[in-house]
Amino acid sequence: MKSTTAGIAATALMTAAGLGWPNDPDAATVTATAPAAAAPSGEYGPSPAIAEPQNSLIPTVHIAKAEGWPDGGAPRAAPGTVVTAVAAGLDHPRWLYVLPNGDVLVAEAQAPPKPEDSRGISGKIHKLAMKRGGSGGRPSANRIILLRDRSGDGLTIEKHVFLEGLNSPIGMTLVGRTLYVADSDALLRFPYSLGDTEIHAPRVTVTQLPAGALNHHWTKSLLASPDGHALFVGVGSNSNAGENGLAVERERAAVWEIDPQDGTHKIYASGLRNPVGLAWQPDSGALWVAVNERDELGDHVPPDYMTALHEGAFYGWPFSYYGQHVDERVKPQNPGLVAKAIPPDYALGAHTASLGLCWSAGSTLPGMEHGMFVGQHGSWNRKDFSGYKVVFVPFDHGRPAGAPIDVLTGFLDSDRRAQGRPVGVAMDKHGALLVADDVGNTVWRVSRAAGGS
Repeated sequence: MKSTTAGIAATALMTAAGLGWPNDPDAATVTATAPAAAAPSGEYGPSPAIAEPQNSLIPTVHIAKAEGWPDGGAPRAAPGTVVTAVAAGLDHPRWLYVLPNGDVLVAEAQAPPKPEDSRGISGKIHKLAMKRGGSGGRPSANRIILLRDRSGDGLTIEKHVFLEGLNSPIGMTLVGRTLYVADSDALLRFPYSLGDTEIHAPRVTVTQLPAGALNHHWTKSLLASPDGHALFVGVGSNSNAGENGLAVERERAAVWEIDPQDGTHKIYASGLRNPVGLAWQPDSGALWVAVNERDELGDHVPPDYMTALHEGAFYGWPFSYYGQHVDERVKPQNPGLVAKAIPPDYALGAHTASLGLCWSAGSTLPGMEHGMFVGQHGSWNRKDFSGYKVVFVPFDHGRPAGAPIDVLTGFLDSDRRAQGRPVGVAMDKHGALLVADDVGNTVWRVSRAAGGS
């Protein structure tokens, strides 16, 4: 099962330093006079327009170069809101978790060593693109930072090194007096007393998670069931579209349901190329997930998405996308599974890298009180940039009910360089939105402006 990579060597490596579209001078030099173009509206919503795939010997490799924020720089907040930096100088903050007392845990993580993931021309190009975009340029911090609000206003923050010696941690959740952490290769647990600013207790491995020397999609997100009796972990695929063979995809591209008592697990839902953000929707009680779809089928195919998960359901990967749109690159095909593939609930734009997901519990942001917030890390496989922002999707009766609203933009500067890239999102105890920015090394806080309506 191979994706076509012939032709990359002759052209893509020649433009690796710029990592732009080789026949487009503007893209190749990664300069422009305007910010990223907005994705077509047909790529968003419950019934997106699925364009015809565009197969090419030379896939688009175009990512905003990571620069970081200038002094005093910040993203732009939606009308009626303000944005402030609550913690700066972090080391690649990727994910957030708010403890019951309002303390905020920040997972600082880069990709773990995975030498087999950069094999061949395609792997090398992908690695260069990720490095240009701010990922993989240095070893992972492998730690969790605790942020504490000293003044009660969400703005005066002290930082503590909470937990060290991890292995590219992402997911975190507290159940009773046990903190669970999803490393890139294992689900761990630690005893924890709420209010403590450090953990020194030895870790206990609940269960191993798919990893290894390939580990293409390495992040492992984590969410507890409302009663704490089950843990859900997002496990991404080991390839773009099955090109490394299905043997390396065993129990990947899926959301696991794990019994925290004995570590046993089952596949809750599958066919999800890279399921990352997980969130409960309170009206329906459904588990929702944000999923990164496949690359190299053109600028507009297929859209990333969020969807309610149905236990035992199959969502298409690698054989099909957005329901039963067959990916002809995948050989042999599996018509039986394609026939079972469920279309997702809501498209979030092609190649937006929609990673972070949280429900708007207690939100005080005007017009954003009932719905999902989504952190869109930004595209690398598209001529016109997409993502690089945080959006809000309103819900009604447990379902998406409208177009996405831009919450935080301006992560790209006028020269289309990435000042920041949003990833994890979470609601703080005051009803403000927290956003982890792994290029800007900052946690941003979006709150209601004085007199905001």
